Amino acid sequence: MKIRNIALFVIVAALALPVFAGPQKAGKWQTTMQTEMANMPVKIPAFTTEVCVTAEQAEKPEPPKSPRNSDCTFNDYKIEGNTVSWTMSCEKQKLTGEGKITYAADSYDGVMHAKMGDMEVTTKYSGKRIGDCDAKK
Repeated sequence: MKIRNIALFVIVAALALPVFAGPQKAGKWQTTMQTEMANMPVKIPAFTTEVCVTAEQAEKPEPPKSPRNSDCTFNDYKIEGNTVSWTMSCEKQKLTGEGKITYAADSYDGVMHAKMGDMEVTTKYSGKRIGDCDAKK
């Protein structure tokens, strides 16, 4: 059951954090996440996705919203210079986490640490702006 809850947390983070609007430029961003779990015999493959950050999101950064049917919340969301930090908690899973992403002109790097009981998860983030968003059809 614990592995399932950790997997849920990783999915929530995967869906929410790439759209963390921070001090970044509008456009299409490629985000890569690498998750590591302490004492896991199998390495979790990196997950890469592309997301469009609109001009409105870039101008008015705000914390991500958790997917429906999730009790996870993001708290203590702060932007200081080019760094975004936050805490996260999922009450039902008794899971807590904290993270930080630092932005450069067209890239970012960050890390999130999470804990559920005695299980610890570290997710490393990297992203780069790869162009303008695709035109809507």
